[in-house]
Amino acid sequence: MRTRALLLIAPLAVLAAGCGGGSGGSSGSGGGGGTQYTAAATAPCLKQQGFTNVTTAPNDVGLVAAFADNGGLKATAPDGNTVVIAFAKDDTAVSGTEDAFRKHAPMRYRHHMLDIMSAANNAVIVWAEGPAQQAHDLVIGCLHHS
Repeated sequence: MRTRALLLIAPLAVLAAGCGGGSGGSSGSGGGGGTQYTAAATAPCLKQQGFTNVTTAPNDVGLVAAFADNGGLKATAPDGNTVVIAFAKDDTAVSGTEDAFRKHAPMRYRHHMLDIMSAANNAVIVWAEGPAQQAHDLVIGCLHHS
């Protein structure tokens, strides 16, 4: 089932690519007031917390995350669930990314978006399946650690 869910998330990322991220790598302050998280700073912490297949390679993270201003990452949680995080320019850019995911999600996922997507400051977090609380907490902890 996880493989099937991952196959369904990939088209979602492709369809949403044009609706939220920029193409730069700047990490300067934007209009938002929250902490600016980045893929480069978050990835090492996820590895330390037992996540595997952690990558920030644009060809591997999906288009939305690949074009996010502060990078993107993809990783497998210790419980096997996959997470993709798109790091927007700032927290004011998050709603556009979330809207794009909702709009372009396959019908069978649209009523589950609240279960698989969340945001923390400039990071939009999308899971293959609704995450276990422990896995979600590890991601949030790594964001705060970065």
